[in-house]
Amino acid sequence: MKSRPRHTLTFLIAVAASSFCLAPGARAEGDDGKLRIICFGAHPDDAEYKAGGVAAKWAALGHHVKFVSVTNGDIGHWQIAGGPLAQRRTAEVKQAAKILGIETEVLDIHDGELLPTLDNRRTITRLIRQWKADIVMSHRPNDYHPDHRYTGVLVQDAAYMVTVPFICPDTPPLTSNPVFFFYSDGFQKPNSFTPDVAVSIDETFDKKIDAVGALPSQVYEGGATGSEAFLKDIPKDAAERRAWTIENHGKRYAAVADKFRDALVKWYGPERGKAVKYAEAFEICEYGRRPDTEELKKLFPFFAQ
Repeated sequence: MKSRPRHTLTFLIAVAASSFCLAPGARAEGDDGKLRIICFGAHPDDAEYKAGGVAAKWAALGHHVKFVSVTNGDIGHWQIAGGPLAQRRTAEVKQAAKILGIETEVLDIHDGELLPTLDNRRTITRLIRQWKADIVMSHRPNDYHPDHRYTGVLVQDAAYMVTVPFICPDTPPLTSNPVFFFYSDGFQKPNSFTPDVAVSIDETFDKKIDAVGALPSQVYEGGATGSEAFLKDIPKDAAERRAWTIENHGKRYAAVADKFRDALVKWYGPERGKAVKYAEAFEICEYGRRPDTEELKKLFPFFAQ
């Protein structure tokens, strides 16, 4: 019996996969009509830091949120490394996910060794498709850490390709390109972050602080750059430790609110926007779908609350 040419098999697989797709904008049978959001971080803590507050807001409204750590974080500590650290950090983000009301996954790629390969692009493409994402978030490609940069590159390179049937034909393509967003950062070159959307996380601040506190290897032990001296400054009492977390991590999210106050005023109006204490901000990646103001209000259904 003659075997089929490889390109013919690929074509048949693609046709079979795409037959499960609907027309652009249509929902699959059994879909509950809620938003589906997938957020990529380079390490098991990045998405929690950058989008934990807005994730909790989406989840509270019944929307579906998933955080993905693209590496397993196995060198992200100054005392331990390898498999034991990877397992520990996976357990940490699972606990954080329970607090936020979301799902989480950690990929088995070594910390510090992520590269923008075709295989990794396929992995990201499949994850976005499997989640049937409306919204995709990641780092910007010009970040200080190579894993952050390459996560941004991989997610950016998956934009549009998630709709192309002959890429990863084993996973049904999306019928329309999601909206892709970048997390906020302070890097200026070659271009600075632009806050297209700024979201108050005042009402989910406590959840975010608790989720951050569920990452002790990073928050209370200093991660890759910790030390014995760092440990001496961390309270042992649980209540005092939480107060320390609010003081030291809360100021980060207060700084986001202050830095992007104009964007908060734009979305919430002058009175509410000026009163926001803590915020998260996001920039639209132009390689994904480009939403107008009305669609952004639907994707971030918090501004009228």
